[in-house]
Amino acid sequence: MLCGIFVGGRASRMGGMAKGLLPAPETGEPLVARLARLAVELGCEPVLVGASTEVQAALPALRTIDDRPAGIGPLGGLAGLLHAGAQSQVVALACDLPFVSRDLLARLLETTLEAPAQVLAVRADNGLWEPLCARYDAAALVPHVERAIADGVRSFQKLFAALSVAELPVSQAQRRELDDWDTPEDVTRSR
Repeated sequence: MLCGIFVGGRASRMGGMAKGLLPAPETGEPLVARLARLAVELGCEPVLVGASTEVQAALPALRTIDDRPAGIGPLGGLAGLLHAGAQSQVVALACDLPFVSRDLLARLLETTLEAPAQVLAVRADNGLWEPLCARYDAAALVPHVERAIADGVRSFQKLFAALSVAELPVSQAQRRELDDWDTPEDVTRSR
């Protein structure tokens, strides 16, 4: 199974710094390297999704999947990842998740995705889906995502409203593992 680590954002709120290269709190390794290591430990093939020359230079052994199409945000990355893993299921992870645990990722991988569900994802406290800590049925979703992109959809929440999504139940502690680093203040606050 492919585990796509989304690295293509501009990180404008982080002052342009590649968020995936920030040091993980527990190990000091770049966040992307930590996520890739966890993916390998769980039997997945980690791949970088999106264009980030800095991250690609830091992790040259990882394959890169281009957005399909480029320039439309993370839905373009999802389309690229779905095409790359079109005959199976894929996992999508944001590169700026410093706290996601091996246990949470294992649950995401091991929980059965029963029909008609096409996506398995966590819901945040505010009710929104966490699309970049989710598992997708790539074979079933390629035409749906392509159609949504062609119709101008750019929001994961809007896409999810048109799909069958199963919720991965998590504890409040596991939900906190999905706190991401969008700004320098997020990094400072969580250390």
